[in-house]
Amino acid sequence: MYAYIDGKLVSKNAAFVVIETGGVGYHINISLNTYSKLGNGDCCKLFTWLHVKEDAHTLYGFADEGERRLFLHLISIPGIGPNTGRMMLSSITPEEIQSAIISGNVSLIQRIKGIGPKSAQRVILELQDKLRKEGTDTLSTVPLNKTVKEEALSALVMLGFARNTAEKVIEQEINKNHEDLTVEKLIKSALKNL
Repeated sequence: MYAYIDGKLVSKNAAFVVIETGGVGYHINISLNTYSKLGNGDCCKLFTWLHVKEDAHTLYGFADEGERRLFLHLISIPGIGPNTGRMMLSSITPEEIQSAIISGNVSLIQRIKGIGPKSAQRVILELQDKLRKEGTDTLSTVPLNKTVKEEALSALVMLGFARNTAEKVIEQEINKNHEDLTVEKLIKSALKNL
């Protein structure tokens, strides 16, 4: 899988962009949310996901990692494919989708083209707990210089632990061990108490 593509923005419209990097032009499908975040500059970096089918390999691009994470959650639901996921991200913002799922707002999700009442309920049923565990700040961009505490917390959340619980345990471990803890040591000691 391609994690991201960074290069020269050759072509841009509301449905896709073409980014040239290393002499290769990549056709990348995007949502309206990503389109609105792209500047008019020459350079562009998109976080990507490659969808492989028998008859096509299709790249989807996202302005930030949070949007890609939400897209992957959405397409994990039976009956919601990549195009429907992209339609959802184009209809309302990722933040609105996430808060609608967490709060159980069926009517907001149902207003999205291609999503009926049963699909909206399925989205909420399957993703509500996952998104609650991750926390509401998962759609924000990740800072480049993370502290040991932040990296350990991020790893524990990715392992499936609730963010609030993991944060409390990490805080206890940091207070208990006043020595300099590495990320690995902090995760290992936190795992013993989770």
